[in-house]
Amino acid sequence: MNYAHTDPALDAVLDRWISDAHRPLTDRLLARLGADAADRLDALAATANAHPPVLHRYDPDGERIDRIEYHPAYLELCRAAYSEYGLSALSHRPIHGWTDTPPHLVKYLASYLFVQAEFGLACPVSMTDAAARTLRMFGDPEVFGPWIDGLTSTDPATALTGAMFMTETQAGTDIAKTETRAEFDGNAWRLTGRKWFASNPDADVVITLARFPGGDEKSTRGVGMFMLPERLPDGSRNSYTIDRLKDKLGTRSMPSGEVTLHGAYALQVGDLDRGFRQMTEMLNTSRLSNAMRSSALIRRAVRDAVAHTRDRVVFGKSLFDQPLMRATLLPLLLDAEAALALVAYSGATLDRADHGDAQARSVVRILTPVAKHYICKRARTVTGEAMEIRGGSGYIEDRVFARLVRDSHLGSIWEGSSNVIALDVLRSMRKNGAHRVLADAQRTLLHAAHPECAPVVAALRERWDALEARGEDLLAGDDTHAQTRCATYTDDLARTVMATLLVDLASHRIARGLGHRSLLVAHAYLDGLAGEPNAVALDHLAVIADGTDVDPSVAAAAAPSTAADAAPTALTGARS
Repeated sequence: MNYAHTDPALDAVLDRWISDAHRPLTDRLLARLGADAADRLDALAATANAHPPVLHRYDPDGERIDRIEYHPAYLELCRAAYSEYGLSALSHRPIHGWTDTPPHLVKYLASYLFVQAEFGLACPVSMTDAAARTLRMFGDPEVFGPWIDGLTSTDPATALTGAMFMTETQAGTDIAKTETRAEFDGNAWRLTGRKWFASNPDADVVITLARFPGGDEKSTRGVGMFMLPERLPDGSRNSYTIDRLKDKLGTRSMPSGEVTLHGAYALQVGDLDRGFRQMTEMLNTSRLSNAMRSSALIRRAVRDAVAHTRDRVVFGKSLFDQPLMRATLLPLLLDAEAALALVAYSGATLDRADHGDAQARSVVRILTPVAKHYICKRARTVTGEAMEIRGGSGYIEDRVFARLVRDSHLGSIWEGSSNVIALDVLRSMRKNGAHRVLADAQRTLLHAAHPECAPVVAALRERWDALEARGEDLLAGDDTHAQTRCATYTDDLARTVMATLLVDLASHRIARGLGHRSLLVAHAYLDGLAGEPNAVALDHLAVIADGTDVDPSVAAAAAPSTAADAAPTALTGARS
């Protein structure tokens, strides 16, 4: 088993968004990691999740040590993530044969394979990557250069891990309620307060927020960003304690805790009154990683569910070949394809944004919350459906499904719950006309589509016109009107982006002579938006599950016959 080679959607994404220059090294990395994730890493993850970390607050002499004991399986996973595969370094330095920094998308695709084995550790890995990016963007290079080097190192002797401490008892969503205080003692900043939910609490480098003297006490402008090292310059422990570890529903392999800062030594990052604005950069990086991780859970759950239905014979017939089971599997398979398409497009767009493309920066600003809102919530449904397909044996801890279901709930909570994310989309629409920016970017993709995609291109153009008009209506109404509808609108944006991206993938494959399977997938997904299972796709479900090709006539026959007429009404939920 190799998670890279058995993923029917991965080749299309690689062909579309990874350049020929980067493709050989990318293929080599993903092939190695895909095989490892399906075997060694999967076994390590099962063991690590069965043996959660333990906090030792005191040593035998009664001295406070706050040492977290990890199972050897988790430590081996850490070595794989940080050192062998350099997942937190991939966006920052040459690695794995690259002479320059690899594209962001390589990191997201490699992490996507890793997470199919282990979800919990991906949180510290993501925060380490995001901490390095944040310090590079806003910190003084002379001050933070050594810390950035450590956060991006693949050498176990020098590598550092990162964390982000934001949540307080009253300040989770509402950062203006942050109570932690920063005081300058003439030489350094000292932080005092309590962080209520701190994942990877024994990280070497912590990015956090605190109120500073003279700042606005009632807004986020009075909250500054600080870097909190675990160790002081003289090597002694910093002045904060890990009070306890959380007993969580999921991500059991990875610790989250409550931390109290007792005048802890800290370094200022960037401008004090822009602390929260700077933190949003770290948040957005983590939010896109959340969407990627949820996409990985979807793929793992669907792959295992499909394998079960092929092995299981009920009433003399394979489950996979039974009509109702096919109708159950089809939307799950399409979800897996669509989620990966959106994550890959977002990663590729982030690459362009980081290289100075202003439009790409605007697009990724709206893509990130849209992807997190939809994919993370959808993962909860897909993993639950996959567990049900497995039946009673899927419900027991001997199988992976229970862990997938537990872990799937984290994506739509961490870095902002779904309502917070939807309100962020609304805020971006008001400030930057983000819905128009996104619609224009998708129309550009559709304009370049291959002629064989014409029926769905017409349907999607109408959908985008309808969505943009709904967005204008949303903004024209009062705030209550806008808030009550923004979550549904965000999901409709996500589904329409994913439908567009599936058509774009199909167009690219056809133009390069790589087959018509992706067009079958795009047709089936658009039918699914209208609430109808695509009959041709049901008949050719093995093609979708396995990644094999179909005759062009089959893909054409799957085109929704009334797609263009139905397009505006296919959008679900409350209308604005």
